[in-house]
Order: sequence, then C-alpha cells, then structure tokens
Amino acid sequence: MADNLPIPLPHRTAGYALLRGEGLEIGAFDCPATLPAGCRVRYFDVLSRAEAGRRFPELDAARLVEPEVLGDLDHDGLAAMPGRSLDFVICNHVLEHVANPLRVVGELFRVLRPGGQAVIAIPDKDYTFDRGRTPTPWAHLRDDFERGVVEPDDSHYLDFLQKVAPHVFVEAGRNVAGEVARARARREHVHVWTSATFRDFMTRALPLLKVRAECVFERSGDQTQIEYFSVWRKRRRWVFFG
Repeated sequence: MADNLPIPLPHRTAGYALLRGEGLEIGAFDCPATLPAGCRVRYFDVLSRAEAGRRFPELDAARLVEPEVLGDLDHDGLAAMPGRSLDFVICNHVLEHVANPLRVVGELFRVLRPGGQAVIAIPDKDYTFDRGRTPTPWAHLRDDFERGVVEPDDSHYLDFLQKVAPHVFVEAGRNVAGEVARARARREHVHVWTSATFRDFMTRALPLLKVRAECVFERSGDQTQIEYFSVWRKRRRWVFFG
C-alpha cells in the first residue's frame, strides 16, 4: 500500500529550505521533494519506475521518478554511495518499510559530510491506516539491529493485514499466505510509530550508532495531520540531546 500523501505539505517546504548542495532522495516514488534552487539531487530506490508502476497500479505512473541508483536498503544499505559524499539525504516514508531501521539510519549519516543534513519523515500511525496497530518497541528494533536482520518475518505482514485489511481473513476464497506474499512484494509497513515514539527512537538510535547529530527542524503528527517530519544536522563534535 503506497502512502497517499496530501499535496502540498507546507511543513516540508520549510524543512527543505535548509538544504544546500548535492544530495540523494530515497524512495521518492510519486512525491519527490521540491528543493531550493541550486540543490542537485539523485534518486535511489529498490524498484525501477516501470516496475513500481506495475506493482502499484493505484498510482499515477506519470508522476513516478526514475531512480538513478538502484539498491536494496535491507541487504546492501547505501553501499553504492561513498561515505561523507553528500550534503543532504532525504528519507521520507521509507523507514517503516525496511527490515532494520537502525541500520538504515546509520547509513543515512554515513554518507553525509560533516554539517550535512538528513531529512527523515515517517507516517504517524494515529493519522494513517496504521492507527489500529501498536507502535514497534525500541527493544524489538535494537534486537533486529544487533542480529543483523535483513528480511522482515511474516509476523509483521500478518499484523499489517489483521489491522489494516482484516477482510482477507474472512472473505471466501482468500489465500492468507498469498496475501502475506503480496504484502511483502509491495513492501507494506513493517514498523509503526507515533511522532513521540519515533522521536524517542532517534534519541536512542544516534548514540547507539555513534552518530553526532542534532535535530534542527521538526513537525509532529498533531501539527501535520499525517507524519513526523524532521531535519537532522551531522555534527563534528558530540552534542548531548534528550
């Protein structure tokens, strides 16, 4: 299920105004960032534009961007990108789809130069189709990171279907195993956060990853009515934040 975002999103415009230089946008799909003049951006995704159009027929294929860099965050991170090579990286509505969000956050900051900025947004479950689901606990995310998980297990997709599409369990002729496989192919939401639980995730994640960064812009779900949106600046020296 591709996220159906209302357009425009004024809070994003304010956050993007902080960006400069050369960057990468991950998973732009049909909603690429509108960036300040002078910014140069490449697109990264796991699917080509043609494949995305086939897998998500509900989207307007004409609006899908063509990724210049193809890769699988779960298996390879951002291996195609050298460390400290970018001024900004944009990761909107991606972390909820991946098996190992902590690893991906580490990759975002690995490819940033000191002073570079990471734009990170996740859907706030209280304002989306995930509202009936329970936020993913920190302990679960840390355990996945420590075990090096690269594939979500089926329990995540079963939870998605039970809370978001319960009809598949009661309608005659439904193949639950097939529905789980379809959810996996479409990379439905594996993890779930509220704005508060995601902010807590970031507060715990950065010290664990030994990343020096500070939040320089953020808007919560009660302000945006859809997502937690933030901009994090990579620093040269350690700064404590809570």
